[in-house]
Amino acid sequence: MPKDTVVKPATVTCTAPVNIAVVKYWGKRNEGLILPINSSLSVTLHQDQLKTTTTVASCRSFQEDRIWLNGKEEDINHPRLQSCLREIRRLARKRRNDGDSSVDVGCLSHKVHICSVNNFPTAAGLASSAAGFACLVYTLAKVYGVDGELSGIARQGSGSACRSMYGGFVQWIMGEREDGKDSVAQQVEPESHWPDLRVLVLVASAERKPVGSTAGMQTSVETSSLLKHRAESVVPDRMKQMIEAVHKKDFATFAELTMRDSNQFHATCLDTFPPIFYLNTVSRHVISLVHQYNRHYGAARVAYTFDAGPNAVIYTLQQHVAEFLQVVRLVFPPDNNNGKTFLTGLQVEPVEISEELKNAICLEPMSKGISYIISTQAGPGPRVLEDPSQHLLGPDGLPKTDA
Repeated sequence: MPKDTVVKPATVTCTAPVNIAVVKYWGKRNEGLILPINSSLSVTLHQDQLKTTTTVASCRSFQEDRIWLNGKEEDINHPRLQSCLREIRRLARKRRNDGDSSVDVGCLSHKVHICSVNNFPTAAGLASSAAGFACLVYTLAKVYGVDGELSGIARQGSGSACRSMYGGFVQWIMGEREDGKDSVAQQVEPESHWPDLRVLVLVASAERKPVGSTAGMQTSVETSSLLKHRAESVVPDRMKQMIEAVHKKDFATFAELTMRDSNQFHATCLDTFPPIFYLNTVSRHVISLVHQYNRHYGAARVAYTFDAGPNAVIYTLQQHVAEFLQVVRLVFPPDNNNGKTFLTGLQVEPVEISEELKNAICLEPMSKGISYIISTQAGPGPRVLEDPSQHLLGPDGLPKTDA
């Protein structure tokens, strides 16, 4: 094809956030549609610190759909990827057939190239699949001119991805319908609702977890009687209590519910047969530290939660961040030789901690237990990047060498 007739692809780039559940999703009633056995609630973290960036390019010259994740080409035929692609294309065709002239009819027959990168460790219990599939669905929707309720499509890629379609505080309603149409995410409060809430991600391990979430929860559903009790008898009331605590900005209740739910989630993992161990020695050290710190003050000043991995996510209020970080440094002395900054994200001025507090923390220091900490807060949902220089794909539809 002569150079002056080369068709440039239609290209869109978006970012999407990580979310961390405070009432956990664990277990599916329908594997194919990814329908959960219980509702869940999460906090969307700010994209200034944690995000997935995805570029989708559509062009008539592309021979096939292709995808690159974190610099490596992956199999586009993965069933969950195909579910998202198929559903967005179906909605675009439906809109076109319904007479919506804004849908580019040519685009419907074009193949797409997808390039996606995370700015955090993938598959280490940091909700990378949630951000990834939310970003994929949001970006595809922009390319194909699809709008409206998209969380149900993101859910078909990764269950918790539906919660990353919104900012702030988000619930995933489990739904009751067999077709899953009522299993969608809904914003409880925007990110601006609780401005002094802060989040610290204590990265104990950036390695791939030994048992993936999909396999883990399937085994739990099949073997854990505690999981059934949790879904039917515990979570419904806990969801109501958590939503009320968020509405009221009641940190003491929010903190206790968050920790209890994390503990019960990991208890169901232990009740699974054979048992699943996501927490490690560092994780247990963090749990002890939080309880000793709160006991010293006679109040819940900080709360921990752990997803399917060893990394702790700490929720606290702005006025306690600096002191708690110093306590973390005391118990987990930073390794100054690893070449990484110990604290990234929102900066925190160091403070002195009292001798009384030091004496109240009865834990042996664990050098190199925490490799680094990400300091962040609640943030917005997915957004479009308007600057073409931020595209991850070049004019030829292939990943830029620096992407």
